[in-house]
Amino acid sequence: MTARAGPPAYARLVLRIIDARTGEPAAAAPARRGLTRVEAHASGSEPTDLRVLLVADLLVRALEIGGTPVWALLTGGHRQAELRARAAALGIRPFEDSHDVGAGLGEAQVVHVAAEGGPAPDGLRIAVAPVRPDPPGPLRLVGPSGSLGSSGASELPGPADPPGPSGLPDPSGEAHLTDEAGPSGEAGPSDEAGPADPAALRLALFARHHSVGVRLDEAALGEARTTLARWRAAVARWARRPSRPVPDDVRARLRDAWEDDLDVPGVLEVLRRVESDPELPDGARFETYAHADRLLGLDLTRDLGSS
Repeated sequence: MTARAGPPAYARLVLRIIDARTGEPAAAAPARRGLTRVEAHASGSEPTDLRVLLVADLLVRALEIGGTPVWALLTGGHRQAELRARAAALGIRPFEDSHDVGAGLGEAQVVHVAAEGGPAPDGLRIAVAPVRPDPPGPLRLVGPSGSLGSSGASELPGPADPPGPSGLPDPSGEAHLTDEAGPSGEAGPSDEAGPADPAALRLALFARHHSVGVRLDEAALGEARTTLARWRAAVARWARRPSRPVPDDVRARLRDAWEDDLDVPGVLEVLRRVESDPELPDGARFETYAHADRLLGLDLTRDLGSS
């Protein structure tokens, strides 16, 4: 479902989400840019819990890009330490523990992010569809330095590990990532982002809108690794060219996508078009990818200076 744009008097699209309580679009930020509390509800450390936290992280990033102050909280039950460690490895910024805070900070808006069928407290609510590893079982995940926290390699439990959000996505929810070569066809210094690169898992989860179930299999993860490696190599190559501003129409398309119910697949489609557009100078491509990565958090500039 697509969130509708604000009135014509608005200079730009206001970040809107589909409120799971009503099915209608609603502004995610108060009109006067007052403090917004984003509360993620995750009861365990399964892949769906991680996706809930990832969507909350996206919302926080989008609000901050738009100039809205944000207070990010995590509400949950057991296995919070595991969830936090896996979230950190996935590039999700820390959320405060809701049990350690007082009654509030006078926030003007509250947005809850929870799995489908999860908690439904007062306030706007984003419902996150489940994740299904395929084949069923744990997903290997290591941190950027080769380990997850201080305990080394870890696994994301599959749906067989209780407890956690129930329900499986429809087969149509399978994740697919387009992996067409860019204009140069070059892969760069590395053809792989790493067999368990957390950023590749993050990109694979971005392949489908958060309202649609996602099936993660080795093919989807492999395509995400290839795409991520190609984009990082391309960004490093474009950085060697004279800088150019992000074209106004491209900036508008990026903002229209992420402020339209956090349509991250739409953001990725804009990046694919920028990658293959023969009319764009490389300096503009670089600035576009760096700008979009403020939301995506894929560390697309990681390989700068690598060759």
